[in-house]
Amino acid sequence: MAKKEIKTDLWVARQLDDSKIKYDAQGSDVKEINDALQSASKRGTGNAGYPEYVAVVKDFVIVIEDKADLAKHQKLTDTGIISADQKDIADYAVNGAYFYAKHIAQNSSFHKIFAIGVSGDEKHHKITPLYVDDREGYKQLPDIESFTSFTVANIEEYYTRYVLAEKTDVEKTTEEILKDAAELHEYLRTYGSLKDQDKPLVVSGILLALDDKFFKPNDLLGDETTTDGQLIYDAIKRRLKASNVGPDAKRDKLMSEFSIIRTSARLNEVDTKLGKTPLKFYTEFLKKNVFDNIKYRSSSEDFIGRFYGEFMRYSGGDGQTLGIVLTPRHICDLFCDLLDIQATDIVLDPCCGTAGFLVAAMHHMLEKAGTDQNTRKNIKKKQLHGFELQSNMFAIAATNMILREDGNSNIKCEDFLRQNPAQVQLKGATVGMMNPPYSQGSKEDPSQYELSFVEHLLDSLTEGAKAAVIVPQSSMTGKTKDEQAFKESIMKNHTLEGVITCNTATFYGVGTNPVIAIFTAHEPHPNDKLCKFIDFRNDGYEVRAHVGLVEGDSAKDKRQHLLDVWFGRTEAASNFCVESTVKAEDEWIHSFFYFNDEIPTDIDFEKTIGDYLTFEFSMVMQNREYLFKQRGESNAKC
Repeated sequence: MAKKEIKTDLWVARQLDDSKIKYDAQGSDVKEINDALQSASKRGTGNAGYPEYVAVVKDFVIVIEDKADLAKHQKLTDTGIISADQKDIADYAVNGAYFYAKHIAQNSSFHKIFAIGVSGDEKHHKITPLYVDDREGYKQLPDIESFTSFTVANIEEYYTRYVLAEKTDVEKTTEEILKDAAELHEYLRTYGSLKDQDKPLVVSGILLALDDKFFKPNDLLGDETTTDGQLIYDAIKRRLKASNVGPDAKRDKLMSEFSIIRTSARLNEVDTKLGKTPLKFYTEFLKKNVFDNIKYRSSSEDFIGRFYGEFMRYSGGDGQTLGIVLTPRHICDLFCDLLDIQATDIVLDPCCGTAGFLVAAMHHMLEKAGTDQNTRKNIKKKQLHGFELQSNMFAIAATNMILREDGNSNIKCEDFLRQNPAQVQLKGATVGMMNPPYSQGSKEDPSQYELSFVEHLLDSLTEGAKAAVIVPQSSMTGKTKDEQAFKESIMKNHTLEGVITCNTATFYGVGTNPVIAIFTAHEPHPNDKLCKFIDFRNDGYEVRAHVGLVEGDSAKDKRQHLLDVWFGRTEAASNFCVESTVKAEDEWIHSFFYFNDEIPTDIDFEKTIGDYLTFEFSMVMQNREYLFKQRGESNAKC
């Protein structure tokens, strides 16, 4: 057992190191905590006692006890509370951690303490945190998979969410965005009589105008000669020119999409109820609620995309008939982490929608670039490329990038499938990200299958480039002749690295079960290649009434565990990750390869035997004992 305990100790230490949490083993370098432990013997002798690890993060203390045996994780009393029996304190991880944490709380000035019990090993384990209060006992918190919630960056948010049970700033911002989007949608409908596809264009155009240093909302006077729409339109043109948006054809294409701002009579007439034009009303609303408050230059959030999505949801015109499914922010960020995007990468999104992937990639790359101004400039001007077929979404995507000080993001309003991959490859893209149109393919037009887009993307990247795509699960299991051909062709020319099954609510309200597939371009798939198939349906995101899909309390922890498993920093049980060779005819999803590798405990065995004996007794009492006779056994009594 001692050897197993040491292996558990070392694994826990590696997890703390990976999370960059500074810790002490068998005591603490903080004198006050170490003094408190001088009388913390678990045997109750009054002598010294030390947990496996102690860490101090900001003003929080973290106490960790571990056991190699999963059966020694936690012992509760008959009333369901943690046992304080001395033997249980010594034998069980959670009980021991709680004992030490409570002792520190009662014998030092530290009163914000997390006790964490760990049992098992790298592959099969349990991690249970408690919040310990010297006056009110403890609060048991949900099990975790990593220590990422206890880092310097996350521990206060974790404390706010779990211990105080209050909303975080992120959640408040989400609710405010949704509320503003709902209100603005109603105003656009009531005062502007706008069609669904025109609503986000008006919003995008006004945001561009507000970003023009010469534009002043107070100049919008409802004049019939120089209309408010003309003033906004001129401001948009100046903003595009200031960003050096080019070539001329691209700038002209954008301006044509915003022409409704100038040509709509309803938008430019003074409304008697408002006492101003709808355009001025919208401009004031956006300045107050969006432009002045959303710091979009320092976030990967696709705010315009969020507004676009909300407009479509409220109007019932969410674009599903066109296969348009806007990618949530957390998926865009996850792509960047899964692909380990670097400041030197060149990124291509061939179905860029509102530019969510490009926005996320840009911010991740800028973070890696630090203060190197030349690198930062190159990222914005030369390293982000996209295609978007829908002209209105093209305008929104371009606006999204311009508002982030990037007018030359190289987004083109063209059909990606009509592009020559060899020519696209000249862009030098080392990273591909894509959310292609869904459910458009058929026997009559197989080129519209999601796998067709995937292959076209891989063919358009440089050799060794990494690509991540999010597609319906059916794309990975598709058995049609055309889909099989695409899978075979992909494996012949490219390598499948793995597939991650996502939360079924990822595209909330759309009804699509998505998966993320990751590839390496232009390297034929080796027959002995072990791919990772991961079940990440439980990603910590949840649907909340009147808000939609939001980050739940455990999302950060689960995301970190996914990344640790993906990059081989930790092992996982087969119910989370299976590594296997793969063929084109296989279903490229976790459920196809899953097998149960958990070793049953003595308790599991005893329960199974008990269930069987109960069943057998029940059948005998019903005169059905014949079910248990072996074949050929005589019914005659001896």
